[in-house]
Amino acid sequence: MLCRLSTKSKELPRAASPEEVGVSSALTEQFLHYIKEQNLEFHSFMVIRHGKIAVEWYNEPYTADTSHSMYSVSKTFSATAIGFAVSEGLLSLDDKVLDFFPEYTPKSDSPYFDKLTVRSLITMTSGKQTNMLEEKGKIDWIEDFINSPWVFEPGTQYFYVNENIYMLCAIIHRVAKTSVVDYLMPRLFEPLGIERPFWETDQNGIEAGGWGLYIKTMDLAKVMTCYLHEGKYKNKQVLPKEWVKEATVNQIGDIKMPSKDKDCCAGYGYCIWMDDTEPYSYRADGMFSQFGINFPSLDATIISTAAIPCEDEARAAIWAFFPAAFADENGNGVLAGLTNISKITSSKIMDGKKVPCDGQLWDRGYRPVASKHSVTESRLIGKTIKVRKKILLNIIGMPVSMLPLAVTFMMSDRAGNIDNIKFNFGDHECDMTWDEGDERNTVCCGMDGRYRYGTMTLGKIKFKVCANAEWIDDINLKVMVRPVETVGMRTLNFLFRRNNKVTITPTSTPSTYKIVDTLSRSFTEIIKNPLLSKICQKAIQIAPPLAEPKHYGKIV
Repeated sequence: MLCRLSTKSKELPRAASPEEVGVSSALTEQFLHYIKEQNLEFHSFMVIRHGKIAVEWYNEPYTADTSHSMYSVSKTFSATAIGFAVSEGLLSLDDKVLDFFPEYTPKSDSPYFDKLTVRSLITMTSGKQTNMLEEKGKIDWIEDFINSPWVFEPGTQYFYVNENIYMLCAIIHRVAKTSVVDYLMPRLFEPLGIERPFWETDQNGIEAGGWGLYIKTMDLAKVMTCYLHEGKYKNKQVLPKEWVKEATVNQIGDIKMPSKDKDCCAGYGYCIWMDDTEPYSYRADGMFSQFGINFPSLDATIISTAAIPCEDEARAAIWAFFPAAFADENGNGVLAGLTNISKITSSKIMDGKKVPCDGQLWDRGYRPVASKHSVTESRLIGKTIKVRKKILLNIIGMPVSMLPLAVTFMMSDRAGNIDNIKFNFGDHECDMTWDEGDERNTVCCGMDGRYRYGTMTLGKIKFKVCANAEWIDDINLKVMVRPVETVGMRTLNFLFRRNNKVTITPTSTPSTYKIVDTLSRSFTEIIKNPLLSKICQKAIQIAPPLAEPKHYGKIV
């Protein structure tokens, strides 16, 4: 029988103050100071303890209502669907994968086919190594997986492959005869009060599994606290208890994990990572530092969304202040007092009286700077900026876009080639209109120190965006567009020169250099040959200026 909760009981309660549930306000604020000083772009941060929200912080323009790309945190949700299917007798972890897809005939006679199980998929020990990112819109994902080469015997080695988790979603489609989202709606999303989420799919409507899920910070907090409390939410059993116990402990035994990051080699459950911290913790983990971290012995959960390429850097920042900020049963370890960086709301005025209310610790985040007007604006009235195309970028499939590189890199259908740019300036904002691929978009940019919100469609995908613009001086205009449901921000710097010539300098947040640095370091873990690894590292160091060169145009 499926668990359903009343609407009023679906939200996590808030503590009147962090100290009420044994969380140090002072250390939390030091953490917020630290991430700003280190330029670590966290988008949201939440701490839940003893079932109550102690800290809830959003970095403007991100809010509690912002759905965010979860990247590989999606894997935990795919595994959760498998957990429900196991508990309902639809499948077992020891079922053979090929038995679910009888119409597919493997092209090779590998002896490993019979050893490929659901368990080897969910623990990343399938022995497969595939990559559908480049051509994912053009192939049958199931066929590609079945016919991809084996690297090792299933169950003998760990190898992180996104397509393993896609196959879990394909299996759910077969046994439940519905989509993963539809399957999870009455079992997980509705009982927790989570609105129907968006999840990217293949051409057949099967969820990507390993990525592509978009949910809110609060949604992830509900799911992780449900895992923390043995599958219960508001004292109602939502997740299968036995599944939670199995999923949150190391399931790969002594199999070595190929990483130098201690938090990425401490063990792997069912799409859940073990942490090398004291006390014991585990986490759902997504690219660009999306985290859901549980501390069972402390009855605490930490949630973050971010745009930080180097995930070990983001985790190190969290570990520097947590779990030190959690007090024990006697209150030891809590530092009292608040500084001016944050504010706590624990009361409100009703009928002229001050009364207690749900508390919230918050920070104002980063605001854009109010901009003065420029004499150049008159030159742009009714004019169009024609942009000269970069042939090399078109050849490699990375034309200049209004989307950050972290987003365009993951897209199978890239729009590309910004052109026919027009500006329309008002008193406190400006509209920027441009062509990109076959699509034409307009975004409104705040120029008064506040963002403007809107939408744009690129690569046939609609993005919710916020934007602002400012004149650096009379001839330099900076335009910043941020897709708020995913990571990153796109900045275009326009330099208006003589003879109606324009130089456009694109940059992305996270920066290309940051992404390249992260990739470079990972080569030493992926490529075992030291010489080949060094060659690859040197090769990608020239990527930033190639990926984001200056572009030239003319006002016509």
